[in-house]
Amino acid sequence: MDANLTLQIQAFQSVGWVRFPRDPRVMAWVDAARPVAEAAVADPANAHWLQCEGTWFVGVDALPNDTHGAVPGGAPLEAPALDLWRAMGHAVPPLHRAQVSVTYCGYPRPRAGESEGAWRYRLNRDAAHVDGLLPEGPDRRRKLREPHAFILGLPLNPAHPDAAPLVVWEASHHVVARHLRPLFDAHPPEDWPDIDLTDAYHAARKEAFATCARVPVPAGPGECLLLHHLCLHGVAPWTAPDDPAQDARMIAYFRPEWPDGAASWITPG
Repeated sequence: MDANLTLQIQAFQSVGWVRFPRDPRVMAWVDAARPVAEAAVADPANAHWLQCEGTWFVGVDALPNDTHGAVPGGAPLEAPALDLWRAMGHAVPPLHRAQVSVTYCGYPRPRAGESEGAWRYRLNRDAAHVDGLLPEGPDRRRKLREPHAFILGLPLNPAHPDAAPLVVWEASHHVVARHLRPLFDAHPPEDWPDIDLTDAYHAARKEAFATCARVPVPAGPGECLLLHHLCLHGVAPWTAPDDPAQDARMIAYFRPEWPDGAASWITPG
């Protein structure tokens, strides 16, 4: 195995994320995907995704790509992040329609219906979360509803490093796994989707905030970001200087699910 790839695998398993340098395959995909993503953002049918008083286009499933990541008229997605995934012995799951996440100058503003506490958490803690643990019911109890295999971010436009970058808590995937695994071990797999993970999840977040380094991870077109599926992450406030030419930061995110669901999701490495 290539020595650089070995180091990247070690970094992914140790700190939970890798930023890959600009790659011509990724750049070709971005060149095809960006105009399609821009059209999706402008589509009135997607207007409901514009949240936080116009400072965040959430864009879930907004990119009309196929299961290989290809947008209409474009090629399937190939990227060093997927090379790494295969080198770790995994097949790349079928890809869903990517999220097109766009933040704008001024992010964050309160989201509609957001409580005061949730707004402070967004502002002061980057709305940090582990993907796939969805809050349900009036008490917003968290359960595993989307067992993602990985998080792949593909920047679609140039942006200032302080233009609301992705933020990662390094090695937090180990903390999350340690807190959540005992709950899974105590139940048969068929019951895993119904386990209330709320208290253990909150304890894991609290420990990660106290013990894990918070690292902003800006990136540009042609680069890509791979995050461990248990990694605590969020979006930093926009602190870049005002620049009408760069007033938005656009990233496409893929979060395909493990074929065997939660059985692989709780594995830390």
